[in-house]
Amino acid sequence: MQTGVSSAEVAIIGGGPAGLLAAQHLAKAGVRVRLYEAQATVGRKFLVAGHGGFNLTNAEDDAAFAARYAAHAPAFAHYLRHFSPADLRAWAAELGIETFVGTSGRVFPTPDYKPAQLLRAWLERLQQLGVDIQTRHRWLGFEGLTGLRLRNEATGSEFVTHPAATLLALGGASWAKTGSDGRWLPILAELGVPVVPFAPSNCGTEVGWSDFFRAKVGRQPLKNVAVSCGPHTVRGEIMLTDYGLEGTPVYALTPQLRAALATGQPAQLHLNLKPDLPAAQLLARLQTRRAGKSWASFLSEALKLKPPVPTLLRELGPAVFPIEPAAVARLLTALPIPVTRLRPLDEAISTAGGVAWNGLDENLMLRQRPGTFVVGEMLDWEAPTGGYLLQGCFSTGAWAAQGIRRFLG
Repeated sequence: MQTGVSSAEVAIIGGGPAGLLAAQHLAKAGVRVRLYEAQATVGRKFLVAGHGGFNLTNAEDDAAFAARYAAHAPAFAHYLRHFSPADLRAWAAELGIETFVGTSGRVFPTPDYKPAQLLRAWLERLQQLGVDIQTRHRWLGFEGLTGLRLRNEATGSEFVTHPAATLLALGGASWAKTGSDGRWLPILAELGVPVVPFAPSNCGTEVGWSDFFRAKVGRQPLKNVAVSCGPHTVRGEIMLTDYGLEGTPVYALTPQLRAALATGQPAQLHLNLKPDLPAAQLLARLQTRRAGKSWASFLSEALKLKPPVPTLLRELGPAVFPIEPAAVARLLTALPIPVTRLRPLDEAISTAGGVAWNGLDENLMLRQRPGTFVVGEMLDWEAPTGGYLLQGCFSTGAWAAQGIRRFLG
Protein backbone atom coordinates (compact mmCIF):
# COMPACT_ATOMS: atom_id res chain seq x y z
CA MET A 1 0.00 0.00 0.00
CA GLN A 2 1.34 3.38 -1.02
CA THR A 3 1.25 6.35 1.33
CA GLY A 4 1.10 9.96 0.27
CA VAL A 5 1.15 13.13 2.34
CA SER A 6 -0.81 16.12 1.03
CA SER A 7 -0.73 18.52 3.96
CA ALA A 8 -1.94 21.57 2.00
CA GLU A 9 -4.75 19.73 0.25
CA VAL A 10 -8.41 19.20 1.09
CA ALA A 11 -9.88 15.82 0.13
CA ILE A 12 -13.55 15.54 -0.77
CA ILE A 13 -15.09 12.07 -0.83
CA GLY A 14 -18.15 11.97 -3.09
CA GLY A 15 -19.08 13.78 -6.28
CA GLY A 16 -22.69 14.75 -5.64
CA PRO A 17 -24.01 18.33 -5.48
CA ALA A 18 -22.86 18.95 -1.89
CA GLY A 19 -19.32 17.75 -2.56
CA LEU A 20 -19.00 19.51 -5.90
CA LEU A 21 -20.24 22.85 -4.57
CA ALA A 22 -17.91 22.64 -1.57
CA ALA A 23 -15.06 21.94 -3.99
CA GLN A 24 -15.98 25.00 -6.03
CA HIS A 25 -16.15 27.29 -2.98
CA LEU A 26 -12.85 26.02 -1.61
CA ALA A 27 -11.02 26.22 -4.93
CA LYS A 28 -12.36 29.70 -5.58
CA ALA A 29 -10.86 30.71 -2.21
CA GLY A 30 -7.45 29.37 -3.30
CA VAL A 31 -7.57 26.02 -1.51
CA ARG A 32 -6.14 23.01 -3.35
CA VAL A 33 -8.89 20.38 -3.69
CA ARG A 34 -8.84 16.75 -4.75
CA LEU A 35 -12.21 15.04 -5.09
CA TYR A 36 -12.57 11.24 -5.07
CA GLU A 37 -15.63 9.53 -6.59
CA ALA A 38 -16.20 5.76 -6.57
CA GLN A 39 -18.30 5.78 -9.75
CA ALA A 40 -17.01 6.29 -13.29
CA THR A 41 -18.56 9.77 -13.38
CA VAL A 42 -19.62 12.38 -10.84
CA GLY A 43 -23.12 13.75 -10.36
CA ARG A 44 -24.98 10.53 -11.15
CA LYS A 45 -27.80 11.03 -8.64
CA PHE A 46 -27.88 14.70 -9.59
CA LEU A 47 -28.69 13.66 -13.16
CA VAL A 48 -31.23 11.02 -12.10
CA ALA A 49 -33.04 13.67 -10.05
CA GLY A 50 -33.38 15.71 -13.21
CA HIS A 51 -35.27 13.04 -15.12
CA GLY A 52 -38.61 13.97 -13.59
CA GLY A 53 -38.14 17.73 -14.07
CA PHE A 54 -34.95 19.41 -12.92
CA ASN A 55 -36.25 21.14 -9.78
CA LEU A 56 -33.22 22.99 -8.39
CA THR A 57 -34.78 24.97 -5.54
CA ASN A 58 -37.92 26.87 -4.56
CA ALA A 59 -38.93 30.54 -4.48
CA GLU A 60 -40.71 30.22 -1.13
CA ASP A 61 -39.98 32.92 1.46
CA ASP A 62 -37.09 32.36 3.88
CA ALA A 63 -39.09 31.43 6.98
CA ALA A 64 -41.37 28.99 5.17
CA PHE A 65 -38.40 27.47 3.32
CA ALA A 66 -36.48 26.80 6.55
CA ALA A 67 -39.61 25.30 8.14
CA ARG A 68 -39.57 22.55 5.48
CA TYR A 69 -36.67 20.98 7.39
CA ALA A 70 -38.93 20.39 10.41
CA ALA A 71 -36.92 19.74 13.60
CA HIS A 72 -33.74 21.01 11.95
CA ALA A 73 -35.25 24.28 10.71
CA PRO A 74 -33.03 26.52 12.92
CA ALA A 75 -29.82 24.93 11.61
CA PHE A 76 -30.98 25.06 8.00
CA ALA A 77 -32.01 28.68 8.41
CA HIS A 78 -28.28 29.41 8.97
CA TYR A 79 -27.21 27.32 5.99
CA LEU A 80 -29.83 28.96 3.77
CA ARG A 81 -28.68 32.42 4.75
CA HIS A 82 -25.13 31.42 3.82
CA PHE A 83 -26.16 29.93 0.45
CA SER A 84 -29.74 30.85 -0.36
CA PRO A 85 -32.12 29.89 -3.16
CA ALA A 86 -31.25 33.23 -4.76
CA ASP A 87 -27.56 32.32 -4.48
CA LEU A 88 -28.29 28.99 -6.15
CA ARG A 89 -29.99 30.71 -9.07
CA ALA A 90 -27.08 33.16 -9.36
CA TRP A 91 -24.66 30.22 -9.33
CA ALA A 92 -26.54 28.58 -12.20
CA ALA A 93 -26.56 31.88 -14.11
CA GLU A 94 -22.77 32.13 -13.72
CA LEU A 95 -22.58 28.75 -15.44
CA GLY A 96 -24.72 30.09 -18.27
CA ILE A 97 -27.90 28.30 -17.14
CA GLU A 98 -31.03 30.45 -16.93
CA THR A 99 -33.76 29.53 -14.45
CA PHE A 100 -37.43 30.37 -13.96
CA VAL A 101 -40.04 30.07 -11.21
CA GLY A 102 -42.92 27.71 -12.03
CA THR A 103 -46.51 28.25 -10.96
CA SER A 104 -45.96 26.11 -7.85
CA GLY A 105 -42.94 28.17 -6.77
CA ARG A 106 -40.46 25.52 -7.86
CA VAL A 107 -37.36 26.75 -9.66
CA PHE A 108 -36.18 25.03 -12.84
CA PRO A 109 -33.64 25.65 -15.59
CA THR A 110 -35.41 26.98 -18.68
CA PRO A 111 -36.59 24.18 -21.00
CA ASP A 112 -33.67 24.59 -23.41
CA TYR A 113 -31.23 23.43 -20.71
CA LYS A 114 -30.90 19.76 -19.76
CA PRO A 115 -29.38 18.42 -16.50
CA ALA A 116 -26.34 17.10 -18.39
CA GLN A 117 -25.64 20.57 -19.77
CA LEU A 118 -25.60 22.10 -16.30
CA LEU A 119 -23.32 19.37 -14.99
CA ARG A 120 -20.99 19.72 -17.98
CA ALA A 121 -20.72 23.49 -17.47
CA TRP A 122 -20.12 22.94 -13.75
CA LEU A 123 -17.31 20.45 -14.33
CA GLU A 124 -15.68 22.83 -16.78
CA ARG A 125 -15.76 25.55 -14.11
CA LEU A 126 -14.23 23.19 -11.53
CA GLN A 127 -11.49 22.29 -13.98
CA GLN A 128 -10.77 25.98 -14.56
CA LEU A 129 -10.46 26.42 -10.78
CA GLY A 130 -7.95 23.55 -10.59
CA VAL A 131 -10.12 20.97 -8.79
CA ASP A 132 -8.59 17.53 -9.32
CA ILE A 133 -11.40 14.96 -9.75
CA GLN A 134 -10.37 11.31 -9.41
CA THR A 135 -13.18 8.97 -10.50
CA ARG A 136 -13.31 5.23 -9.79
CA HIS A 137 -11.58 5.84 -6.46
CA ARG A 138 -13.42 4.24 -3.55
CA TRP A 139 -13.01 5.41 0.03
CA LEU A 140 -12.31 2.44 2.32
CA GLY A 141 -12.06 4.16 5.70
CA PHE A 142 -9.70 6.11 7.92
CA GLU A 143 -6.03 5.61 8.73
CA GLY A 144 -4.68 7.19 11.88
CA LEU A 145 -5.63 10.73 12.85
CA THR A 146 -5.71 12.27 9.36
CA GLY A 147 -5.34 9.47 6.82
CA LEU A 148 -7.83 8.23 4.27
CA ARG A 149 -7.62 4.78 2.75
CA LEU A 150 -8.67 4.61 -0.90
CA ARG A 151 -8.71 2.07 -3.69
CA ASN A 152 -8.20 2.82 -7.35
CA GLU A 153 -10.94 0.64 -8.85
CA ALA A 154 -9.28 0.68 -12.28
CA THR A 155 -6.03 -0.88 -11.03
CA GLY A 156 -7.09 -2.45 -7.74
CA SER A 157 -4.25 -0.68 -5.92
CA GLU A 158 -4.85 0.80 -2.48
CA PHE A 159 -3.21 3.86 -1.00
CA VAL A 160 -3.39 6.27 1.94
CA THR A 161 -3.45 10.04 1.70
CA HIS A 162 -3.20 12.58 4.55
CA PRO A 163 -5.05 15.75 3.57
CA ALA A 164 -5.18 18.90 5.67
CA ALA A 165 -8.96 18.42 5.97
CA THR A 166 -11.54 15.98 4.66
CA LEU A 167 -15.09 16.51 3.52
CA LEU A 168 -17.35 13.44 3.38
CA ALA A 169 -20.18 13.85 0.84
CA LEU A 170 -21.19 10.23 0.27
CA GLY A 171 -24.96 10.65 0.14
CA GLY A 172 -27.67 8.66 1.88
CA ALA A 173 -28.86 5.14 1.10
CA SER A 174 -31.35 5.42 -1.77
CA TRP A 175 -30.72 4.81 -5.47
CA ALA A 176 -27.63 2.72 -4.72
CA LYS A 177 -26.88 2.33 -8.43
CA THR A 178 -25.84 5.99 -8.47
CA GLY A 179 -23.28 5.36 -5.71
CA SER A 180 -25.47 6.54 -2.83
CA ASP A 181 -25.42 3.18 -1.03
CA GLY A 182 -24.91 4.08 2.65
CA ARG A 183 -21.93 1.72 3.03
CA TRP A 184 -20.11 4.43 4.96
CA LEU A 185 -22.42 4.31 8.00
CA PRO A 186 -20.76 1.37 9.83
CA ILE A 187 -17.31 2.95 9.27
CA LEU A 188 -18.36 6.08 11.14
CA ALA A 189 -20.26 4.10 13.77
CA GLU A 190 -17.13 2.07 14.51
CA LEU A 191 -15.26 5.34 15.03
CA GLY A 192 -17.80 6.26 17.71
CA VAL A 193 -19.72 8.80 15.63
CA PRO A 194 -23.41 8.74 16.67
CA VAL A 195 -25.54 7.58 13.73
CA VAL A 196 -29.24 7.05 13.10
CA PRO A 197 -30.35 4.00 11.04
CA PHE A 198 -31.49 4.83 7.53
CA ALA A 199 -35.21 4.95 6.71
CA PRO A 200 -37.01 5.72 3.45
CA SER A 201 -38.26 9.27 2.89
CA ASN A 202 -40.22 10.75 -0.01
CA CYS A 203 -41.36 7.34 -1.18
CA GLY A 204 -44.45 5.44 -2.23
CA THR A 205 -46.67 3.51 0.16
CA GLU A 206 -48.14 0.03 -0.02
CA VAL A 207 -51.87 -0.66 0.26
CA GLY A 208 -53.44 -4.11 0.28
CA TRP A 209 -55.56 -3.66 -2.85
CA SER A 210 -57.76 -6.56 -3.92
CA ASP A 211 -56.90 -8.49 -7.08
CA PHE A 212 -60.02 -7.00 -8.67
CA PHE A 213 -58.86 -3.44 -7.95
CA ARG A 214 -55.33 -4.04 -9.26
CA ALA A 215 -56.67 -5.58 -12.47
CA LYS A 216 -59.31 -2.90 -13.08
CA VAL A 217 -57.45 0.24 -12.03
CA GLY A 218 -53.77 -0.51 -12.61
CA ARG A 219 -51.94 2.81 -12.60
CA GLN A 220 -54.12 5.93 -12.69
CA PRO A 221 -53.84 9.49 -11.33
CA LEU A 222 -56.16 11.34 -8.99
CA LYS A 223 -55.76 15.09 -9.53
CA ASN A 224 -56.58 18.02 -7.26
CA VAL A 225 -56.99 15.96 -4.11
CA ALA A 226 -55.89 16.38 -0.50
CA VAL A 227 -54.28 13.64 1.56
CA SER A 228 -54.09 13.66 5.36
CA CYS A 229 -52.21 11.69 7.99
CA GLY A 230 -53.43 12.79 11.39
CA PRO A 231 -53.43 16.61 11.50
CA HIS A 232 -51.08 16.93 8.50
CA THR A 233 -52.69 17.58 5.11
CA VAL A 234 -51.02 18.01 1.70
CA ARG A 235 -52.69 18.98 -1.57
CA GLY A 236 -51.76 17.84 -5.07
CA GLU A 237 -51.93 14.84 -7.37
CA ILE A 238 -51.47 11.22 -6.35
CA MET A 239 -51.02 8.08 -8.43
CA LEU A 240 -52.85 4.83 -7.76
CA THR A 241 -50.46 1.94 -8.50
CA ASP A 242 -50.65 -1.82 -8.36
CA TYR A 243 -48.87 -1.76 -4.99
CA GLY A 244 -50.38 1.36 -3.41
CA LEU A 245 -49.86 5.09 -3.79
CA GLU A 246 -47.27 7.50 -5.17
CA GLY A 247 -47.16 11.27 -5.63
CA THR A 248 -45.99 14.45 -3.95
CA PRO A 249 -48.66 14.53 -1.19
CA VAL A 250 -47.86 10.93 -0.24
CA TYR A 251 -44.10 11.61 -0.29
CA ALA A 252 -44.55 14.66 1.94
CA LEU A 253 -46.36 12.56 4.55
CA THR A 254 -43.74 9.81 4.85
CA PRO A 255 -42.38 11.12 8.20
CA GLN A 256 -45.87 10.86 9.72
CA LEU A 257 -46.54 7.49 8.07
CA ARG A 258 -43.20 6.14 9.26
CA ALA A 259 -44.00 7.16 12.84
CA ALA A 260 -47.45 5.58 12.66
CA LEU A 261 -46.13 2.34 11.17
CA ALA A 262 -43.52 2.12 13.93
CA THR A 263 -46.34 1.16 16.30
CA GLY A 264 -46.69 -2.12 14.41
CA GLN A 265 -50.14 -1.29 13.02
CA PRO A 266 -51.21 -0.09 9.55
CA ALA A 267 -51.05 3.68 9.19
CA GLN A 268 -54.16 5.53 8.10
CA LEU A 269 -54.34 8.10 5.31
CA HIS A 270 -57.52 10.01 4.57
CA LEU A 271 -58.28 11.14 1.02
CA ASN A 272 -60.39 14.19 0.20
CA LEU A 273 -61.54 13.90 -3.41
CA LYS A 274 -63.16 17.38 -3.49
CA PRO A 275 -60.98 19.65 -1.32
CA ASP A 276 -62.00 22.84 -3.16
CA LEU A 277 -65.73 22.34 -2.65
CA PRO A 278 -67.11 23.63 0.69
CA ALA A 279 -68.83 20.94 2.75
CA ALA A 280 -72.26 22.61 2.54
CA GLN A 281 -72.08 22.84 -1.26
CA LEU A 282 -70.93 19.24 -1.54
CA LEU A 283 -73.84 18.03 0.55
CA ALA A 284 -76.30 20.17 -1.42
CA ARG A 285 -75.13 18.65 -4.70
CA LEU A 286 -75.35 15.12 -3.32
CA GLN A 287 -78.91 15.75 -2.22
CA THR A 288 -79.97 16.41 -5.83
CA ARG A 289 -79.49 12.75 -6.82
CA ARG A 290 -82.73 11.26 -8.08
CA ALA A 291 -83.92 7.84 -6.94
CA GLY A 292 -82.83 5.13 -9.32
CA LYS A 293 -79.76 7.05 -10.53
CA SER A 294 -76.62 5.05 -9.80
CA TRP A 295 -74.06 6.70 -7.59
CA ALA A 296 -71.31 6.09 -10.17
CA SER A 297 -73.25 7.95 -12.87
CA PHE A 298 -74.33 10.70 -10.50
CA LEU A 299 -70.83 11.35 -9.12
CA SER A 300 -69.48 11.54 -12.66
CA GLU A 301 -72.14 14.03 -13.81
CA ALA A 302 -72.56 16.18 -10.70
CA LEU A 303 -69.04 16.21 -9.27
CA LYS A 304 -66.83 15.22 -12.23
CA LEU A 305 -65.65 12.21 -10.22
CA LYS A 306 -65.03 9.80 -13.05
CA PRO A 307 -63.29 6.41 -13.03
CA PRO A 308 -61.35 5.18 -11.14
CA VAL A 309 -63.17 6.97 -8.29
CA PRO A 310 -66.23 4.63 -8.17
CA THR A 311 -63.94 1.60 -8.05
CA LEU A 312 -61.85 3.24 -5.33
CA LEU A 313 -64.95 3.97 -3.24
CA ARG A 314 -66.09 0.37 -3.65
CA GLU A 315 -62.63 -0.89 -2.66
CA LEU A 316 -62.21 1.23 0.47
CA GLY A 317 -65.76 2.11 1.44
CA PRO A 318 -68.29 0.02 3.41
CA ALA A 319 -69.56 -3.27 2.01
CA VAL A 320 -72.94 -1.65 1.34
CA PHE A 321 -72.60 1.75 -0.28
CA PRO A 322 -74.43 4.37 1.84
CA ILE A 323 -77.66 5.88 0.59
CA GLU A 324 -77.66 8.99 2.76
CA PRO A 325 -75.94 11.97 1.07
CA ALA A 326 -74.25 12.93 4.35
CA ALA A 327 -72.58 9.52 4.56
CA VAL A 328 -71.43 9.77 0.94
CA ALA A 329 -70.03 13.24 1.66
CA ARG A 330 -67.97 11.81 4.51
CA LEU A 331 -66.58 9.14 2.17
CA LEU A 332 -65.68 11.70 -0.50
CA THR A 333 -63.90 14.01 1.92
CA ALA A 334 -62.24 11.52 4.28
CA LEU A 335 -61.89 8.18 2.50
CA PRO A 336 -59.71 5.97 4.78
CA ILE A 337 -56.73 4.31 3.11
CA PRO A 338 -54.84 1.77 5.27
CA VAL A 339 -51.10 1.85 4.50
CA THR A 340 -49.33 -1.40 5.34
CA ARG A 341 -45.73 -0.26 4.76
CA LEU A 342 -43.46 2.18 2.93
CA ARG A 343 -41.70 1.17 -0.27
CA PRO A 344 -38.11 -0.19 0.02
CA LEU A 345 -35.26 2.12 0.95
CA ASP A 346 -33.51 1.92 -2.40
CA GLU A 347 -36.63 3.17 -4.21
CA ALA A 348 -36.99 6.24 -2.00
CA ILE A 349 -36.18 9.66 -3.43
CA SER A 350 -34.26 10.45 -0.25
CA THR A 351 -33.50 8.96 3.15
CA ALA A 352 -33.86 9.90 6.78
CA GLY A 353 -31.09 8.82 9.13
CA GLY A 354 -27.34 9.16 8.90
CA VAL A 355 -24.90 11.11 11.05
CA ALA A 356 -26.65 12.39 14.17
CA TRP A 357 -26.41 16.12 14.78
CA ASN A 358 -24.93 15.74 18.24
CA GLY A 359 -21.88 14.18 16.59
CA LEU A 360 -21.10 17.45 14.76
CA ASP A 361 -19.98 20.92 15.73
CA GLU A 362 -21.48 24.12 14.31
CA ASN A 363 -19.28 23.83 11.21
CA LEU A 364 -20.49 20.27 10.43
CA MET A 365 -17.16 18.83 11.61
CA LEU A 366 -17.14 15.44 13.35
CA ARG A 367 -16.46 15.81 17.06
CA GLN A 368 -14.81 12.36 17.01
CA ARG A 369 -12.41 13.30 14.22
CA PRO A 370 -11.32 16.95 13.98
CA GLY A 371 -10.68 18.02 10.41
CA THR A 372 -13.35 15.72 8.95
CA PHE A 373 -16.61 17.38 7.84
CA VAL A 374 -19.92 15.83 6.73
CA VAL A 375 -22.53 17.27 4.35
CA GLY A 376 -25.65 16.58 2.30
CA GLU A 377 -27.68 13.42 2.72
CA MET A 378 -25.10 11.89 5.04
CA LEU A 379 -26.67 14.07 7.73
CA ASP A 380 -29.85 12.97 9.52
CA TRP A 381 -32.43 15.29 7.99
CA GLU A 382 -35.31 15.10 5.57
CA ALA A 383 -37.40 17.54 3.57
CA PRO A 384 -40.18 17.25 1.02
CA THR A 385 -39.64 17.32 -2.71
CA GLY A 386 -40.06 20.67 -4.42
CA GLY A 387 -36.47 21.89 -4.49
CA TYR A 388 -35.82 21.55 -0.76
CA LEU A 389 -33.66 18.42 -1.03
CA LEU A 390 -31.19 19.78 -3.57
CA GLN A 391 -31.08 23.16 -1.85
CA GLY A 392 -30.30 21.46 1.46
CA CYS A 393 -27.39 19.59 -0.13
CA PHE A 394 -26.03 22.72 -1.81
CA SER A 395 -26.36 24.86 1.32
CA THR A 396 -24.69 22.35 3.65
CA GLY A 397 -21.85 21.96 1.12
CA ALA A 398 -21.30 25.72 1.01
CA TRP A 399 -21.49 25.97 4.82
CA ALA A 400 -18.98 23.18 5.39
CA ALA A 401 -16.59 24.74 2.85
CA GLN A 402 -16.60 27.86 4.98
CA GLY A 403 -15.99 25.73 8.09
CA ILE A 404 -13.04 24.01 6.41
CA ARG A 405 -11.49 27.38 5.60
CA ARG A 406 -11.84 28.35 9.25
CA PHE A 407 -10.25 25.05 10.30
CA LEU A 408 -7.33 25.62 7.93
CA GLY A 409 -6.83 29.03 9.45
